Amino acid sequence: MDKIIKHIDENKKRYQDELFALVRIPSVSADPKYKNDIRRAAEWTRDKLASMGCTARLVETDGHPIVYGEWLKAPGKPTVLFYGHYDVQPADPLDLWTTPPFEPTVREGNVHARGSSDDKGQFLANILGTEAFFQTRGGPPVNVKFLIEGEEEATSTSLDKFIAANTALLKCDHIVISDTAQFAKGYPAITYGLRGICYMEIFVRGPKMDLHSGQYGGGVANPANALSRIISQLHDPTTGKVTVPGFYDDVAELTPVERAEFARLPFDEAALKARLDVTELPGERGYTLHERFWARPTCDVNGMKSGYQGVGAKTIIPSEASAKISMRLVPNQRPEKVQAAFEKYIRSLCPPGVQVRLECHGKAKPVVVPNDSPVLTKARAALEKGFGGKSVLMREGGSIPVTETFQDKLGVAALLVGYGLPDDNLHSPNEKFSLEDFHRGIKTAAYLIDELSR
Repeated sequence: MDKIIKHIDENKKRYQDELFALVRIPSVSADPKYKNDIRRAAEWTRDKLASMGCTARLVETDGHPIVYGEWLKAPGKPTVLFYGHYDVQPADPLDLWTTPPFEPTVREGNVHARGSSDDKGQFLANILGTEAFFQTRGGPPVNVKFLIEGEEEATSTSLDKFIAANTALLKCDHIVISDTAQFAKGYPAITYGLRGICYMEIFVRGPKMDLHSGQYGGGVANPANALSRIISQLHDPTTGKVTVPGFYDDVAELTPVERAEFARLPFDEAALKARLDVTELPGERGYTLHERFWARPTCDVNGMKSGYQGVGAKTIIPSEASAKISMRLVPNQRPEKVQAAFEKYIRSLCPPGVQVRLECHGKAKPVVVPNDSPVLTKARAALEKGFGGKSVLMREGGSIPVTETFQDKLGVAALLVGYGLPDDNLHSPNEKFSLEDFHRGIKTAAYLIDELSR
């Protein structure tokens, strides 16, 4: 491996240039005006895979194209499937960016750009770690497949269909996803659990049009007021628990070993408060912050809309109000069961004079893999070699729906090996990625290929 690592060290500048070229493409999947840029990012990724020796192509879908590449010239060796996504979140609000979101700018050793950490920098590190074998040995010591999608930030609808229809094509022994983070700087981590999600939207309808609040106020039900009353009853103010009946029925509690592992991780509550500019960190009573972040279910309002939003005053009773609400789920909770219980509860809370309608915007099951498996041990070894220190095990509070799809359709649990940091501002202004960690990620990918080949 010495020759591989030396090659990686000698190509730092080229790797950085390639990362910058990729993040300059504004591949926002949620906004149709970026459709051409989405295709440019897909073509860039395809061409990169082809240039290093893979057979690569674009798979057209009803949405954005999927990039698929493979090299299967290591007979008798395992097949490793690398997953990533080339699409990014919208950059809004633009006025909160220090520098333009799609013009990579280096500050204090970090590249600031939308998509730098989520997920272009991370999946590119895996590609470049694989490329090092092509350029020094003629190919890696394993068979490799790459599946890079363009709709992860928009529910991955096309990818789920593609995986279901192409299980033979995607057959593999290991799956590697780098779309998570280290625990903290100096604490590289393997993520062995992800929360699932049930994403709902509540619509509360009142009069057929907005009404003058002076003429009708006090006599016509206000949908915004009604929605506020509904939302206020989603949590117990004393315990912090979600009040949806049956919400906790199937929740799998953390094992004593897991709670002990979480407790050993360093944590500076004051520093987190300062970084977030908040005075308290409230939540479900009886659980530590890491337990609440990673292994307890939640119910959060993600957005609300109603009434006049312009400058100055407009005195109306709005005709409709809506709220987007996500519930993060933990092992044994089933999204379909949670959705049914949530809908029944919301309808029971609907006050007179308004009507309620619900819509589901997506569901994903929670995923937890055994944290003592031989494959995970190999991944930890690779991470420790690549980053030069001991690794830790952690769960992640977010959701990567494709992990459950892979496990269900391909029968393979994914290795979640992340190179980013918790403060990379994913989905927020001034997203960043440490260039040092980008380089370490490339080395980790190379070490991981070597570990999985044996």
